[in-house]
Amino acid sequence: MTPLKVLVVEDNDLIRDSFVMALEDAGFAVDASENGQRALERSDLADFGVIVSDVAMPVLDGLGMLKALRDRHVAVPVVLVTGSQSANAAADAARYGALLYLTKPVNLRTLIEVVRHAGKLSGGANRARSEAPPPPPDPAALAAEELSARLDRAIARLWMAFQPIVLPTERRVIAFEALMRSDEPAMARPDLILDAAERLDRLEDLGVAVRARVAEALVDLPEGSDVFVNLHARDLLVDGFLSGAEPLTAHARRVVLEITERASLERVVDLPSLTNRLRAHGYRLAIDDLGAGYAGLTAVAHLRPEVVKIDMSLVRGLDADPVRQELVGRLNDACRRLGLRVVCEGVENAAERDALLAMGCDCHQGYLYAKPTRGFPPVAWG
Repeated sequence: MTPLKVLVVEDNDLIRDSFVMALEDAGFAVDASENGQRALERSDLADFGVIVSDVAMPVLDGLGMLKALRDRHVAVPVVLVTGSQSANAAADAARYGALLYLTKPVNLRTLIEVVRHAGKLSGGANRARSEAPPPPPDPAALAAEELSARLDRAIARLWMAFQPIVLPTERRVIAFEALMRSDEPAMARPDLILDAAERLDRLEDLGVAVRARVAEALVDLPEGSDVFVNLHARDLLVDGFLSGAEPLTAHARRVVLEITERASLERVVDLPSLTNRLRAHGYRLAIDDLGAGYAGLTAVAHLRPEVVKIDMSLVRGLDADPVRQELVGRLNDACRRLGLRVVCEGVENAAERDALLAMGCDCHQGYLYAKPTRGFPPVAWG
């Protein structure tokens, strides 16, 4: 079977070469021109089944080339690619019969699927008129599929970093917070992984994987210390979380569940019963980032945690800021009266440490003591 001929028109050498290589690897016969004028000068132009063209090019741009093709009654399907989509350009593309209008950076998988569909359209004259071409691929669906594949790779290469929580006056580590990391280059940052999981409605998959990695690491957890594990409020609703299927259950008495997305607690049905069952297994509960959002104090009332963590935005520069000192001092006093352990996050220098200690805030976490690393890092006491 003769491969479909595709012409790539692109002035950027790197982009042109990447398009050509991807399409050739997909089985197409590919040639290239560096601008619209050079493309129109080709004697074999009508032999191509599909043309993929950049919009912004010197000499003659993609829209000008598309108009010239239609003026010559050349009906080759054209896929336009642009770095900055505008309403006028999109309207011109539609008026001159562009098949699709893709925005850079173009996912190569999407490009291949679009070209494959365009090739079916270009061969339509040789098929029976009653045979309808398949619908064009949905770029949004293809993008979601690619995002899901990246998330799969990120979860497969997931690992946990740990950062100590310390009592500096006693030079003692009381716990380590487990922090998600991945060796997947496209999702090296935790926020990218979380965003993908949320967009794909796969927070449950991610949560199960994280807790499994933590459970594996707990065999090396230093004696006398606990581990804080971030838990989305929705994870509380996962079937099996309170059963033997949950990887943390066997270690529950050394685990503090640090609840994130506190506003979601309002959606948890019969929260008191659920938290009682968690505590019966041995888990303790923590509220993170107290002072960072509207839901913090409400969550304390709903969840009745054993631990609260004061957000780093209140700790940074606290030594030189009376307002932050007042806020942190009052939060610390209120929590202590309620019998709650208070952890101050984001302690980065000795001045912040000393100011917190002077206020009676004796439990800290931050870069001053150790950065998150694989395994359980030693503490720099200064």
